[in-house]
Amino acid sequence: MVDEMSFLQDPSFFSMGMWSIGAGAIGAAALALFLANTDIFLAKPQKAALEYLEDIELKTLEKDAVTFKAKALWEKNGAVIMAVRRPGCFLCREEAADFSSLKPKLDELGVPLYAVVKEHVKNEVKDFQPYFKGEIFLDEKKMFYGPQRRKMMFMGFVRLGVWQNFFRAWNGGFSGNLEGEGFILGGVFVMGPGKQGILLEHREKEFGDKVNLTSVLEAARKIKPQTSASEKK
Repeated sequence: MVDEMSFLQDPSFFSMGMWSIGAGAIGAAALALFLANTDIFLAKPQKAALEYLEDIELKTLEKDAVTFKAKALWEKNGAVIMAVRRPGCFLCREEAADFSSLKPKLDELGVPLYAVVKEHVKNEVKDFQPYFKGEIFLDEKKMFYGPQRRKMMFMGFVRLGVWQNFFRAWNGGFSGNLEGEGFILGGVFVMGPGKQGILLEHREKEFGDKVNLTSVLEAARKIKPQTSASEKK
């Protein structure tokens, strides 16, 4: 019996056991890291119908807020709309600045630029405004972030793409803060007037996942402004 248990007194036995446990833990961590950097566990976005977007209630941001249906934003001339994940986020500020660079070309096309935010916290929208050269409205019910809201939680911080986005924005001189809700992912819409419909829909898949600006301009050029009956005469 003593001989059978003698292996327990061998230091190499314990060393091999600890090595095996360590190797298993490293392997599991590597697998988790690999899976976190694929799209397997990302919530799949659900495309928004025109009728869904048209019926969204928005509010102006002044003290005596006015509530209106979102379709008023694009009914006549179409619109480019950014659904901001969090105004204090430096990645969102970077994207807002990118959109602002398109404003002269959008003005030539007669297409307005708007943003919606899901909450109005302290001075966050005011501090965001220098980065975004368009009007901003409040979407309290977070409808522009649906129909199926998607969240990225702490998994985002182990994704290589997110860190690349962080460094890109940092190198661009953007900074931010941690005020407000920032896990519900945002998006971008290019809307045609009337029933022309949704010409482009981009859903953020991870923090800092920006829309292609060339695609935004191409979609904006497809917009056909509505003409009233009096203008047709």
